[in-house]
Amino acid sequence: MPADKLTIRSVLREHGRLSQDADLIGEEADLYKSGLTSHASVNVMLALESLFDIEFPDHLLKRSVFSSIETIHRAVSELHASS
Repeated sequence: MPADKLTIRSVLREHGRLSQDADLIGEEADLYKSGLTSHASVNVMLALESLFDIEFPDHLLKRSVFSSIETIHRAVSELHASS
C-alpha cells in the first residue's frame, strides 16, 4: 500500500494523542506543538510499520522525522519504495 497523507492523518488521529483534530493540522505544522509526545510518536511509528509493512531504520528514529505530516510522509514513502 503506498503512503498517502490521509492514511497518515488517520494513524495520527488513532495513535498520536494530539490536542487537535489531525484533519485540521497543516502538512508542515509541528506535530509536537499539536500535542505529539515522544511516547505517542513511538506508537505512531509502530502503527505505520504495521500498516505499510515497513521498518524504520535507526537513522530515521529521530524527532525531526515525526515532526510533521509531510516529514512522516516522506519517510514512509522512501521506506515503502525501497522495500
